[in-house]
Amino acid sequence: MSSHRRPGLGVLAARLLFAVQDELYERLELAGHGRVTRLHGAVFAHLDEDGTRTSEIARRSGRHKQVIGRIVDDLEALGYVARRSEETDRRAKLVIPTDRGLEVLRLSDEAIGEIEARLADALGEDVYQVFDHTFRAVLDELAD
Repeated sequence: MSSHRRPGLGVLAARLLFAVQDELYERLELAGHGRVTRLHGAVFAHLDEDGTRTSEIARRSGRHKQVIGRIVDDLEALGYVARRSEETDRRAKLVIPTDRGLEVLRLSDEAIGEIEARLADALGEDVYQVFDHTFRAVLDELAD
């Protein structure tokens, strides 16, 4: 007889991430952004529409600045972002989404919104809100 362990928190969180990413990147591909990869998501997920410093993207994503820099290089070559000097500190560079990058941000926001709405419909709004609150509380607790 085989005993099957229940998946732990890490496995469940990964399954959630992969399910959301599968749907998101399928939608991006259908919209003509098939060259945007999950790796690029490390930048897009933390990129503000008016621009964000590479160091801030690295901090928000928990990745090394050099790794983020390479991803930004790739996104810049694909035409999704541009680098501009910051007005208050010319040495600092902002990563700014181009029109193509803004479209990816918009499509991503729409996809996530639709996934969340679908889950709220399936589970019930109250249950989904409790899940959302609890999930965020767990993440905050682990970040401390």
